[in-house]
Amino acid sequence: MSERKRGKNVENINTIRWIVDNDVNKSQLEEAAQWLRRNEVVAFPTETVYGLGGNALSDEAVEKIFAAKGRPADNPLIVHIADTSQLDSLVRSVPEKARKLIDVFWPGPLTIVLPSGQAVANKVTAGLSTVAVRFPHHPVAKALIEQSGLPIAAPSANRSGRPSPTSAAHVAQDLSGRIAGIVDGGETGIGVESTVIDCSGDNVMILRPGGVTRAEIESVVGPVAGEQAIGSIDAPKSPGMKYRHYSPNAELKLVKGSSAFLQSLVDNERSKGKKVGVLTTEEHLMDYQADAVISCGSRSDLYTIAHRLYRTLREFDELNIQIIYSEVFPEAGVGEAIMNRLGKSAGGCVLQE
Repeated sequence: MSERKRGKNVENINTIRWIVDNDVNKSQLEEAAQWLRRNEVVAFPTETVYGLGGNALSDEAVEKIFAAKGRPADNPLIVHIADTSQLDSLVRSVPEKARKLIDVFWPGPLTIVLPSGQAVANKVTAGLSTVAVRFPHHPVAKALIEQSGLPIAAPSANRSGRPSPTSAAHVAQDLSGRIAGIVDGGETGIGVESTVIDCSGDNVMILRPGGVTRAEIESVVGPVAGEQAIGSIDAPKSPGMKYRHYSPNAELKLVKGSSAFLQSLVDNERSKGKKVGVLTTEEHLMDYQADAVISCGSRSDLYTIAHRLYRTLREFDELNIQIIYSEVFPEAGVGEAIMNRLGKSAGGCVLQE
């Protein structure tokens, strides 16, 4: 095993990088799994974004996740498993509607909040009586969890508040020197995090829209409630419910209106000497004049926008853009997740024509 030195603070770590592909042999992940068993933290790809994994049963490992990310301690973590048989040791019960969702959507980008069996470290649940569990579909994620022999607590592998990482390079930008290692499995697929649904009580509620759409969920369990507004929750059951998230360094503002209205906002800020960017789509790429105009996909296929969203936000940072004006998108299907992330990136700032 590679030697690694830890200094007195979290930024003196020699971060190892393991390159694997989707045909991963478990032996390729043994070193990363050993670090997890030693209660160190390792980033790895899932079908949504890269996660920052640690032993969900260990307070020591979970504390290292929070320290590396700079994450508030009242923000719970999602526990990742590699087989539904692991669920029984983590939760107190699995209601009928949760079982139906598991049968249809696991493995996949759906996280289910259930009554906790109290097996996981207290900081995983932020002291709540519930625990969020997901069974990822990505072959590298499944292989790593299996190889470790542990349930793995894993928020997104970025500094807290930053756009989530969809490549190993994004993880390295935020966390190199702060974590034990990065399993590089290439670019992720969906590009936005899993849907989180609360099945712990009488009412089934979507806490965070994501890779599984509301319509898909309701086709299985009937109507479900939606998430509460950011900042209105004292004890969030899911990541992304309480704090501003997914934010680039630049100030992001959402614009509801015509291309001409958005361009007028750009022109006004550029006249003040600001470096301004526009987040748009292929259909409108030629409609704007700014310091950076970047397409995040096509309006004809919202999944392309989800896939590129975080990468696009990071591209604006690389260009030292100070203000980003973003178009808004339909909230049907995966568009609900896209607008959820953009709304939180912008801290709720929407400019209406």
